[in-house]
Amino acid sequence: MVKKRLIMFISLLFMFCFLRSQVVLGYSNSIIKNDEKVIYLTFDDGPSVMTDKVLNILKENDVNATFFLIGNQLKGYEAIVKRIHTEGHSIGLHTYTHAYKKIYCNRKGFISEMLKSQNEINSIIGIKPTIIRFPSGSSKHLTKSYLIQLHSYNFKVYDWDAAMSDGINCKTPVAKLYSQATKTTVTKHPIILLMHCDYMHKNTCVALPGVIKFYKYNGYEFKIINDKTPENYFPIKSK
Repeated sequence: MVKKRLIMFISLLFMFCFLRSQVVLGYSNSIIKNDEKVIYLTFDDGPSVMTDKVLNILKENDVNATFFLIGNQLKGYEAIVKRIHTEGHSIGLHTYTHAYKKIYCNRKGFISEMLKSQNEINSIIGIKPTIIRFPSGSSKHLTKSYLIQLHSYNFKVYDWDAAMSDGINCKTPVAKLYSQATKTTVTKHPIILLMHCDYMHKNTCVALPGVIKFYKYNGYEFKIINDKTPENYFPIKSK
């Protein structure tokens, strides 16, 4: 009887240790079953000092990401923009001012802001990005005719399939950010995950290593968005 109890105790202890080893930042790693295990980590609203911290985390975990940068934030952070480029990440456009009343007053102004950001980035790294992201997404703005107009400038639009709420509330608890980023209810693949890297997104940086470990554990391949990546935008209006 004592021997049986000892064996049972050892078995339970082993199971506990195993489950504990599968926890990242206190969150269990459930397994995702999907054949298209590709994820694009994307960060909006940089560059900033926090962008540098994000780059450190990506380097430590040997993964790459895509950064949609705001043009009027580039000054003083040229070294970070160069680092993004030289470390194998991709750069996209996120307007020049990010001022909604200004960028969404008309199409011409929106495109002008993208072109201005494109030229600023080109002056730093010698490349003109053509991948773009609408602040808050394209759903209220993009139409078929507008998309054709954007394509005439070689712009390609990328929204997202999953997101942290750090763009709405930068103080969202780390556990919640992790949970949002690793929801297994996402049915559309590959996954484009929206995050942010402005100066106030400290919690995003805390959650990020766990998010990366989660997707690595589930066998995902990390890719960057470039001009060869199929566009991904929310359903658009007909006109």
